[in-house]
Amino acid sequence: MVIDFSELLIGSEKPQDFEKYLDRYAAAVGELVNSYIPRGTHPDMDTYLYGPLREFSDNGGKRHRPLICFAACMAVGGSPEQAVSAAAAIEHFHTAALIHDDIADEAELRRGEPCLYLTQGTGLAINMGDLGLQLVNGTVVKDPLLDDATKVRVLTELIDMTRRTIEGQALDIGWARDERYDISPEDYLVMATCKTAHYSGAVPLAIGAIIGGGTETQIEGLRNYGLDTGLAFQIQDDLLNLVGKSESTKKGFRDDITEGKRTLVVVHALQNLPAAERQRLVDILSSHTKDPAVLAEAVDIMNLSGSIDYARNYAENLTSIAKNRLFDLIDPSPSCDLLISMADWFVNRLK
Repeated sequence: MVIDFSELLIGSEKPQDFEKYLDRYAAAVGELVNSYIPRGTHPDMDTYLYGPLREFSDNGGKRHRPLICFAACMAVGGSPEQAVSAAAAIEHFHTAALIHDDIADEAELRRGEPCLYLTQGTGLAINMGDLGLQLVNGTVVKDPLLDDATKVRVLTELIDMTRRTIEGQALDIGWARDERYDISPEDYLVMATCKTAHYSGAVPLAIGAIIGGGTETQIEGLRNYGLDTGLAFQIQDDLLNLVGKSESTKKGFRDDITEGKRTLVVVHALQNLPAAERQRLVDILSSHTKDPAVLAEAVDIMNLSGSIDYARNYAENLTSIAKNRLFDLIDPSPSCDLLISMADWFVNRLK
């Protein structure tokens, strides 16, 4: 089923371009990830828990987190078959985080579909997210391909990843709840690094390198590469929500403004706008409006301060520096090429 690892390792047409890599293997990796979702011992368990979670996970996007875990494993000379359970665990964490995030944000769309709590009810959706979290450690503990020492190390990474993500989410939600407009770009970078960069970049790469038998230098170097590129990934997500085409975000175009999110663009603008324009932006962020004209006005105000260009340049500089460091860390290989291409995809997707 799912994925031909011999092709991934030695296939004559194995892609070195990250987007092609995702396009080729995303569906197969999705099947692999979803194979860890069990069936219930009572038919209603499938009705109220396993079935809806599986359907939500089926609509799983590009699957970049498990795929970069495999790439890191191969980049240090390891076999990706051994990284399957850990890669699936990270993706199940992502699923759980999205379900809970949508509830906290009162969002409407996820990947172009109504959010799970809207179709299943908040109580059941919370429970499905909780199951996703349970699958994180359970998949690794039961993996017969990993020795106990490796399992403990991987589980430690996953536990730390979970805590950091929750810390970042606390800042993100708390700042919005308390209508904090004194947030600096440095504050944002702490929040986004915790909330996104660890689980979307650093931990998948570090775990892949751990399982692949990488040196400590390689493991930590890949972790740092993932922190930088994962942060760039989040900044680009913020930009797409504001200035991408409406079809470029299947979460909800410009709903970051509606939700009053403190993105890098917003916090930079609040620090650099003239008083009148700053107050107008604060008023819009506080209103939770969905009026397209008012949302467009907010984007125009942020353009006035140069904040959109600032955020875009920040993300591109992050990836440029990270790529230069990676060349000194990993021997040239198709997998190294994939990781370099990953950084470019993180900041160039759907501009």
